[in-house]
Amino acid sequence: MALKPALLLVGNFLSIKGGNPTIVEEFAVRLEQAGFPLTTTSSRLSRILRLLDMLWTVFSRRTFYQIAYVEIYSGLSFVWADLVVMLLNVLRKPHILTLHGGNLPVFAARNPGRVRNLLKNAAAVTAPSSYLQKAMQSYRQDIILLPNPLDISHYSFRMRAVPAPRLVWLRAFHHIYNPSLAPRVLALLANEFPDINLTMFGPDKMDGSFELTRKTAHAMGVQDRIGFPGAVPKERVPEVLQTGDIFLNTTNVDNTPVSVLEAMACGLCVVTTNVGGLPDLLEDGVDALLVPPDDSQAMANAIRRLLIEPGLAEKLSVNARRKVEGFDWSVILPQWERLFTELIQDA
Repeated sequence: MALKPALLLVGNFLSIKGGNPTIVEEFAVRLEQAGFPLTTTSSRLSRILRLLDMLWTVFSRRTFYQIAYVEIYSGLSFVWADLVVMLLNVLRKPHILTLHGGNLPVFAARNPGRVRNLLKNAAAVTAPSSYLQKAMQSYRQDIILLPNPLDISHYSFRMRAVPAPRLVWLRAFHHIYNPSLAPRVLALLANEFPDINLTMFGPDKMDGSFELTRKTAHAMGVQDRIGFPGAVPKERVPEVLQTGDIFLNTTNVDNTPVSVLEAMACGLCVVTTNVGGLPDLLEDGVDALLVPPDDSQAMANAIRRLLIEPGLAEKLSVNARRKVEGFDWSVILPQWERLFTELIQDA
């Protein structure tokens, strides 16, 4: 059997310091299990130390890895990736770039030259959603679609044939996810469905969104119907999702949110805004209900349909699970393995 290429993964490996586990951390575990020699960077909490650690690892481990994998986000994270890729180019190390974040196309439109220059020398560029793939094709034509995977075996499926009015929200409290929309939606349904309730799981990102959501709940008179349990460890996500039957995704900016995929895997009925990559991921009326952003009435109407329209919830629940099974690691990891192997053969 041919030896598998040694890899360097450049991204945020912060769960060891108390951060939330990221897709690149799970990716590293899966690649090691598959027999790939691996170096990762960085787990430093300080942003400047993390950048320095990334650059030092790229240089000091240059004889140990054959291919580098670098995550690309917008904002300051783009600057880090840009510097890492500059060094990789100087070292003449082949590298794969993978695009992330619903705001990346906006950032790219403001910085087209920088983005195009970053992508042009990569051995391959991947995107986890067809939305990002299409939105970024003007900067590089041959972007490869490789979705963010899940371990579907961790998510027990319960079909929601007759859903109860138990709503679940699972994101960080940050303004781009528009959490204050959720209590506004709840207020529109409270009189019609006396047992309706909402649990909002997630960490407070300290930008005022959490406090605004609580104030909105009080102003709407639904504070007694909403729970705020805080952040949820990754291993408990399947458990907490099963406490509800309808999943709300209120975001204003998004790509392919893992929380939505996790809800689909558990069989919840997804009601989401139709922003970013969500219309590419989901089919309205087939595996989810999509509504315009920041439209409390439209989201309330969608929830009402699930609670009163015979057969709709069951259809969405079953189709959602069937779709997300195509995102299992057993499907996606072999595609990554082939890509790494082909790049080494072509080098």
